[in-house]
Amino acid sequence: MTTVDVAAGFRTRLLAEQWERALGDPRDPDSVFSPARCAALDEQDAFPAEMCAALDAAGLPATYVPTRYGGSLERYDEAFAIMRTVARRDLTAAVAHGKTYLGAVSAWVGAEPGQARELAGLILDGGVVAWGLTERDHGSDLLAGEVDARPTATGYALTGEKWLINNATRSDVVCTLARTDPAGGPRGYTLLLADKRRLARGAGGYRTLPRVRTHGIRGADISGIAFEGAEVPADAVVGAPGAGLEIVLKGLQLTRTLCASLSLGAGDHALRLGVDFLGGRSLYGRTLDRLPQARHALGGSIADLLAAEAAAVVACRAIHTSPGELATSSAVVKYLVPTLVGEAVTGIGKLLGARAYLQGTHDQAGFQKVERDHRIVGLFDGSTVVNLHALVNQFGLLTRGYRRAPADESGAVTAATLTAPLPAFDPARLTLAPTRGCGMVQGLASLLKVSALPPRTAHLAAELLTATHALHEELAAHRPSPVAVPAHAFALAERYAACYAAVAALRLWTYNHDWVAAAAAPRDAALWHDGLWLEACLYRLLERISPGSVRGDPDSDEVFDRLVGLAASPGVPAGAPGGPVLSLLPAPVRLSGEEGP
Repeated sequence: MTTVDVAAGFRTRLLAEQWERALGDPRDPDSVFSPARCAALDEQDAFPAEMCAALDAAGLPATYVPTRYGGSLERYDEAFAIMRTVARRDLTAAVAHGKTYLGAVSAWVGAEPGQARELAGLILDGGVVAWGLTERDHGSDLLAGEVDARPTATGYALTGEKWLINNATRSDVVCTLARTDPAGGPRGYTLLLADKRRLARGAGGYRTLPRVRTHGIRGADISGIAFEGAEVPADAVVGAPGAGLEIVLKGLQLTRTLCASLSLGAGDHALRLGVDFLGGRSLYGRTLDRLPQARHALGGSIADLLAAEAAAVVACRAIHTSPGELATSSAVVKYLVPTLVGEAVTGIGKLLGARAYLQGTHDQAGFQKVERDHRIVGLFDGSTVVNLHALVNQFGLLTRGYRRAPADESGAVTAATLTAPLPAFDPARLTLAPTRGCGMVQGLASLLKVSALPPRTAHLAAELLTATHALHEELAAHRPSPVAVPAHAFALAERYAACYAAVAALRLWTYNHDWVAAAAAPRDAALWHDGLWLEACLYRLLERISPGSVRGDPDSDEVFDRLVGLAASPGVPAGAPGGPVLSLLPAPVRLSGEEGP
């Protein structure tokens, strides 16, 4: 086996374990994150202030700030792991607190260093930043935005409303996209840091709009802000005047990728509740997790969660290695991960039956909250339709790239190799379109030549290659339409997203299975052994890429059965109560609380 830095491979999981311990034992009734407290806040529609204060004390704000500005954000795969840990405890708290990164990302992408450092200082001191993009009458159509910023002798006068803005009321600063050219257009919008602490309330300043009650994340501050000629200084402009839309679109590539952490945290929580219930509930003289149909259904949900994790982990690492392809990978992840997790949560809910709908203090009472809370993840930072449309607009570039051999596949290899060091993220390398296509997918044929797959998995991988070729032919045949995009095009985009995830999973297993099998904790090693998790994911994803190609394969029953067996096996990693039931990020034996093989 090639010498690898095994310690580097465990790095992200170890960091997540540290945050698990920092957040305390969720089984402790006095914990800030106890199920009872989370349920009480949800029933009261109350903002999770105590949880946010605990996250401040634990140092979460520093993870939103790049190291070059004094924070601890160095690697996006680690930022993903941390927020997934928080979301696993309570998605409302994660959304409420994590919004500050979304509000600040435009500064990290486009601001001058001095302005970025000033904003970083605010965040490190516990300040809250909101992102003012959407408007009541225009939603995600940013080019239709009517909030106006007119030049004055000292800067700009902001006028108009931003609505459905997370933390619009509680924030200190609102990073606001405003029209600076009356004609609008791609260069007609500018980003301004509206510092509410320096603005008057009412005429000549701002007023906040009432919080909107929501079905999920009930305690979050989803409200709005109305500017009434608010005077904002010239040095509040982020980047250059007229560059606002470009900066936002590049920032969204980062935030859409990181949103996967929220979905997977919710999926972890739901899976824990489902596994505990099925293992403790008896029917026909056996626990539910021993019934074949229940095991198959649960195994399918677990496979969907693992497929989502594979795509998300690789995409987060690709922020460093292939920033020029983030227009593709971020749209894939923002569509596919919430979709897969949502379907997995729904499947687990069916197994819980009536308990999936009940409130109160019983063991499964938190499920209905997780299910409600997670629905919002597919909406903010670009809905499912928005991200699929983004992929449709890239069909030409993706097919041209696929038809030629990738000039450099090193970015995809490094992104999927957990032991490989990551280069520093360079925001200047972000682009609005993948001009060379998607290297992650383009190298599939060459990947299969070097991947030593188990026989059954090799068969599925060959099916994947055939389906990928056929899919790109269909993409090439699509004729673009700027407005009236046919439903068929969205279906193609859905299939492409599944294709990306399948190739990412294949790469992840190929580049890591040897060292994981040799050095990981027994449960994690078993998950990687003989291609178990990869085979399960390929069954699920191939059915999305090429419907009917693997449906009814009897081997899938055995694969899903083995997944459930691992998920239901005893032994939570020592020192990390509340951790994931299963994860592709392996833990070393010394942390697992299990004896080695």
